[in-house]
Amino acid sequence: MDSRPSDPVPAHSAPFDLAVVGAGLNGSLLALAAGESGLSTALIDRVPLAALAEAAYDGRTTALAYTSQRLFAALGLWDDVAPHAEPIRDIRISDAGHDGRASPFFLHFDHREAAEDPETAAPMGWIVENRFLRAALLRRLATCTKVELVSPDEVVETERGPARAGLTLKSGRRLSTRLIASAEGRLGSMREEAGIGARSWSYEQIAIVLVAHHDEPHRGVAQEKFLPGGPFAILPMTDGPAGEHRSSIVWTERSDLARRLLELDEPRFQAEFARRFGDHLGPVVAAGPRWSYPLRLVHAERYIDTRLVLVGDAAHGIHPIAGQGYNLGVRDIAALVEVMIDAKRLGLDVGAADTLERYAQWRRSDNLTMVAATDLLNRLFSNDIAPLRLVRDAGLAAVNRVPALRKFFVRHAMGLVGDLPKLIRGERP
Repeated sequence: MDSRPSDPVPAHSAPFDLAVVGAGLNGSLLALAAGESGLSTALIDRVPLAALAEAAYDGRTTALAYTSQRLFAALGLWDDVAPHAEPIRDIRISDAGHDGRASPFFLHFDHREAAEDPETAAPMGWIVENRFLRAALLRRLATCTKVELVSPDEVVETERGPARAGLTLKSGRRLSTRLIASAEGRLGSMREEAGIGARSWSYEQIAIVLVAHHDEPHRGVAQEKFLPGGPFAILPMTDGPAGEHRSSIVWTERSDLARRLLELDEPRFQAEFARRFGDHLGPVVAAGPRWSYPLRLVHAERYIDTRLVLVGDAAHGIHPIAGQGYNLGVRDIAALVEVMIDAKRLGLDVGAADTLERYAQWRRSDNLTMVAATDLLNRLFSNDIAPLRLVRDAGLAAVNRVPALRKFFVRHAMGLVGDLPKLIRGERP
């Protein structure tokens, strides 16, 4: 892709307010939020959009924080997602050794701790399979008259100038827009082509993702065991079609060991998996395929350039240790749509530098905090150094004894801290 600063225009072409490049979970949600708010939007992806909702696409689940659910409800998505969403009512965090046995010291969060009335307390979040999120998004996008779906097609050249931007597609089509949003993920090309640097490093870890079937119900409890190679997350899922109890597993290991584990035959892989999972939910089976994802951190030095904005993983790809990566992107989306709508109501340019600067300032503190926190947690817990284990265990036990601290962390996990955009509060901008 080539990117040139100029002022492109097909004069006969009325520009879009926004062109979103990348139709993953962030890009699709941004296009829908923008379109539902009255912004004319193009959503561009090289993959046929229907393929993104197929069961075999990636196997992952997403943790939706309480405030992300409010945005989904405001956009009319939640009724479609809710039957496939399992509430997270409790989170249990513990340290563990090579044998998978948890330390007697742990940290337990209860969703009722952050509520004014514990009897009506909302869950901290929900676990949803990505395919159901994509399917719900695509159904809503198909009915949104302000969004044009451009797929399969690919951006081969961009031009960004003082008044508008242009995109030339592989099909030969040219689009004119006030603003381009890169939602391409952490490996997208637009950030680099715009000359935006990024702090980036590999964690030398791989996340093994699979679904577990177990005899006992999980009761909405999410567990994260910190093993020497990385966190082992057990996330509650809805029961399967045959009524089987299910959990989504995000099993992080050092890259060399993860590759060897992935090559094991079923019986040996099952033995390694069951040892780490433990017996708290009865006999457990690693069901279905295994997926794997190399883990690295990417944080852009800035989120904006002339007629260009970065959202989601294109701006900040973080470690999955806290399950907050997508929720950061949701807050990006809510903030960006709000500043664009505010500008449009005043008759201002939705893609102008001052509009984008407001977005960048709004989002940087929240994102920087989560980038630093997840990086520190992974470095602190992904080892088996005895003195550090003592410090970790003492810290978990200390926080567990202080209700005010537990409430603080629960509110953070729910996304209730900071300057929240209207969509995150469940309101239309």
